[in-house]
Amino acid sequence: MENYFKALNDINVNDKTEKKNGLTYLSWAWAWGELKKMFPDSTYTVYENNEGWNYFTDGKTCWVKTGVTVNGIEHIEYLPVMDFKNKSISAENVTSFDVNKAIQRSLTKAVARHGLGLYIYAGEDLPEEEAKVQEEANHKLATTEQVEEILKLTPDEKTRKAMLGYYGVAKFEDMTEAQAKHAIARRKESTKEAK
Repeated sequence: MENYFKALNDINVNDKTEKKNGLTYLSWAWAWGELKKMFPDSTYTVYENNEGWNYFTDGKTCWVKTGVTVNGIEHIEYLPVMDFKNKSISAENVTSFDVNKAIQRSLTKAVARHGLGLYIYAGEDLPEEEAKVQEEANHKLATTEQVEEILKLTPDEKTRKAMLGYYGVAKFEDMTEAQAKHAIARRKESTKEAK
């Protein structure tokens, strides 16, 4: 049986993202389109509360609940309705536009739970100090040991060139630590599958 998570997780989404306020966003339309190309029977659900509203509230803030189903497996995502600074909007100030944006972001994250673009969310749920350390690691260049391990795990030149293109770098030394860690994990997985 095909591992659909791996197929989706192997897709490089780097050129489909944009940065806003220090966070990386993946276009919901692109993510949904890519998912439907590979798994045309995929569906999504925007959950409603008992009154039929497409958001939930505790009287103070609001959130949305969405689900994406691939191959009969549903992953659900809850997301607060937030402003442009990623702070929860008080319930009395929430607009339909705010709810719609939250739904699209929530759907994108639910798609990511199936693998597509999941790596861009790594570290977003860490406490602020840990998130800062994670962000620095995402920009820190790969260590010599990481580069050596990648080269050892990737003996043929064709695969090396494909990897460089995938990560958008000219040489392995230009990779970040996070990219190198991801590349090593993928190469180890490929090596296991080949045995």
